[in-house]
Amino acid sequence: MTEHRTQHPAHSEDGRSFTVPDAAGTPFIAGTLLLVSTPSGRQLALVEEREQSVDGGPEALRGRLLGTVEGARFDPRGGGPFVAAEVELADAETLDLVHTAMGAALEVGVNLSPPMRPARLLAHRFNRHTFWCGQSGSGKTYALGVVLEQLIAHTALPIVVFDPNSDFVRLGELNADASGPTAELLRQRDIRVLRPNTAGTDPLRARFTSMTMEAKAAVLRLDPVVDREEFNAVVHLSDSFSSIETHELLPELLGSDDRARRALGLRIENMGLLKWEVWAGHDRDATSVIDERADATVLDLGGFSTPDQHLVVALSVLDELWARREERRPVLLVIDEAHNLCSPTLTSPLAVAVRERLVQIAAEGRKFGLWLLLSTQRPSKVAPGIISQCDNLALMKMSSPVDLEGLATYFGYAPTALIARSPWFRQGEALFAGGFVPAPTLLSMNARLTPEGGSDVGVPLR
Repeated sequence: MTEHRTQHPAHSEDGRSFTVPDAAGTPFIAGTLLLVSTPSGRQLALVEEREQSVDGGPEALRGRLLGTVEGARFDPRGGGPFVAAEVELADAETLDLVHTAMGAALEVGVNLSPPMRPARLLAHRFNRHTFWCGQSGSGKTYALGVVLEQLIAHTALPIVVFDPNSDFVRLGELNADASGPTAELLRQRDIRVLRPNTAGTDPLRARFTSMTMEAKAAVLRLDPVVDREEFNAVVHLSDSFSSIETHELLPELLGSDDRARRALGLRIENMGLLKWEVWAGHDRDATSVIDERADATVLDLGGFSTPDQHLVVALSVLDELWARREERRPVLLVIDEAHNLCSPTLTSPLAVAVRERLVQIAAEGRKFGLWLLLSTQRPSKVAPGIISQCDNLALMKMSSPVDLEGLATYFGYAPTALIARSPWFRQGEALFAGGFVPAPTLLSMNARLTPEGGSDVGVPLR
């Protein structure tokens, strides 16, 4: 690779970053991996930007140092400062060495920057929150499926998918042409799909009596001060709710001599709560199924007749996991279309309760093994308190200047020059940055092994 060595060497003042003052005649662009040869050894480096001098001078390269390469060993702790170091394009063998040394084993795509090698993620670094974003048509949901397949096949980490558009309901199936080790492992995995209207063993349900008092109040839209009498009636009825059949509850409340109970009965009747199909009754609720810790549990939230019902399921599941956090049983919570559950503009009591629980999990859940993967089309519509806690970024095509500016602010570990390329990504292309990838990486995603549940509808031409 000596034909790509720079005429003017690189230098580093801190052993963490590097500069090539004169990059004229080199093909190196942002995202390229380089080998820097110093008197004390070789270091792997990432070009983060190629900038033109303001006075018309030569272009310069700037970037970060990723670690030292010594024979068949890679040490991410890096080396020290240097001057007059020669720079060349990293070769495929070096990248493979880095992947092996860091444990990057989940193959999800192919690098778009030299050297062209499989792009791999570090499974053990999904113990940090992950933010996944891309505008409509970017391939965001399809690509997320590729990563979930790898996690399900190659780890023992239970995954719970909050699926509002039925995009992941076929994770338990395999495409007819699916083959290879990952496909074989997926065949052996326990993948469960809970749907609102199903003849299966476990429909998607929540149990009102098992919800926290705060959650019950959110369902009933009760304020403990403004609606203090009805709220107090719920407090005293909580223990007896489970012993009352659904068809007996309303007549009992409406026929009560107690004014607060009658008012509560009117509230339940006016809201039509007893007609909601979300209530478990004699069925198992979602929290009971999740507690069995299948390899993946998909919650198909989109099939309810009223929008609040999917919030009931989300709140009951999140509250239960939070209540049992001290058990420290790891789980990855995948929130697809996260702006539906995490938007700061949502104002209904149920929506606020769900968002605040997610904010709490984002801030404090990591140490208990509650890890989030949030996927959205619009980062600006997700609560900032959640985004700021994410240590992994997956960015697909995004044209909104507001969103891109926000991402550059929140994710300082992702090179700005690479984020700026997002509007020109093709479908299925992405930037991965953060702890779950050895270095910020531009890649094209692999094909899925399972069918996508919510693929686009074609336009009739005749």
